[in-house]
Amino acid sequence: MLTKNINYFKSKPVNIPKITILLDHGYHPEHLRAELKKVYPQIMTKIRFQLSPKPSKQEKKELGQSGFVPVVARWVIERSNAWMERCKILVKNFERTLPNATAKVNLCFIRLMVQRLAASS
Repeated sequence: MLTKNINYFKSKPVNIPKITILLDHGYHPEHLRAELKKVYPQIMTKIRFQLSPKPSKQEKKELGQSGFVPVVARWVIERSNAWMERCKILVKNFERTLPNATAKVNLCFIRLMVQRLAASS
């Protein structure tokens, strides 16, 4: 998606704050860095990739858990993705422009917020 819409990103000034992106251990930060440098090297001064902390076997024993233990920061994102999958409009991506696709994602989250506000009152 970034390479298809790179002109949009390059036309915007790089005035985003410095951010750290937490990655699961299934991702390779060095590969992501290399690909982003090829496409848009200026953005690499603002983005830092970090692998999310993985609990050790000793920490699992102390917590009384075994096997798979979810990482807290990772599940926030996966939960958000699962909520978005409930929106039928996002099941297939038929949008040709980035602003249209962004608008649909925003509408999905607005719908979720309205449902939660209606349920709480």
